[in-house]
Amino acid sequence: MIITHLNKTPQIHPSAYVAPNATICGDVRVAAGCRIMFGACVVAEGETLELGANCIVMENAVIRSTEGHPTKIGSHCLVGPHAHLAGCTLEDCVFIATGVSVFHGARLGYGSEVRPNAVVHLCTELSAHTTVPIGWIAVGKPAQVFPPDQHEAIWAIQKPLNFPKYVYGVERPPTGESNMAEIAKLRSEDLGSHIDDVIV
Repeated sequence: MIITHLNKTPQIHPSAYVAPNATICGDVRVAAGCRIMFGACVVAEGETLELGANCIVMENAVIRSTEGHPTKIGSHCLVGPHAHLAGCTLEDCVFIATGVSVFHGARLGYGSEVRPNAVVHLCTELSAHTTVPIGWIAVGKPAQVFPPDQHEAIWAIQKPLNFPKYVYGVERPPTGESNMAEIAKLRSEDLGSHIDDVIV
């Protein structure tokens, strides 16, 4: 399904393939030879989203840009099934395996590989040819890579990055309090812009 959002219609090269139940929405630019497979969702909300030549987006992957966070995927990249990428940059020839999450402000260097169910955290930079092992977490600039049982080491790097402020523009709440009412209200308002979307 091709959808115009905020008066921006996806630009899809004639040689690209978009599966009938995939969704391409908003200011998305899909280059030659791309394949966007069944159930995938590629959505530009507030910033441009670009897929370079011969990118493969597998089943049920989600790729999105958000306000203040464009997404750019280089050429010859593969995004595996059920992966989630938001507001990030992938240089050419990057492999994103099944179930991977890549967060806002992350930059993945040429030929890097993120294996199944791994995470590349907020504002993290992977140098060229870096591998993130199965289920591990990359965090920091330059990236350090940790097994999932190293929460305190991960949090020591991640906490100062202030995820709620960087992504949602909302300060982290004091211990014992929640900022989710504010975040949900803001996101509800932002996502309400889809009410006027038009299927092409």
